[in-house]
Amino acid sequence: MDNCIFCKIANGIIPSATVYEDDDFRAILDIAPAHKGHIIVLPKSHTDNLYSLDDEVAAKALPLVKRLAKALKAATGCDGINILQNNEPAAGQTVFHLHIHIVPRYEGDGILPVWPQGSYADGEAAALAAEIASKLD
Repeated sequence: MDNCIFCKIANGIIPSATVYEDDDFRAILDIAPAHKGHIIVLPKSHTDNLYSLDDEVAAKALPLVKRLAKALKAATGCDGINILQNNEPAAGQTVFHLHIHIVPRYEGDGILPVWPQGSYADGEAAALAAEIASKLD
């Protein structure tokens, strides 16, 4: 996609601090990291979000994220890792090229909010689970 900054980065048109590259992905250090070592995994082919991601590429993404997370933990000595992927503005997506964040975390760093825990009324969880299951393709 001509105007997509992440397409340009993923395909080497715009330089980046590349951690990993193969035929399908480029993993780079985020230029505005939550912590040093914050990685963004970019598919080289343009896809707006998870909904339109090719299944073959999707099948390769999580094993790559796992490898990168283990390497990041070993390199930084962080206490934990967050894996984040946002879809659509309501979920915090600001660049409309699918990307996966791998964020090193440290005890007490306070960088990411924890959402409040909700609950379901009697029978509500079962009804919603059934509704979601009925929409699977």
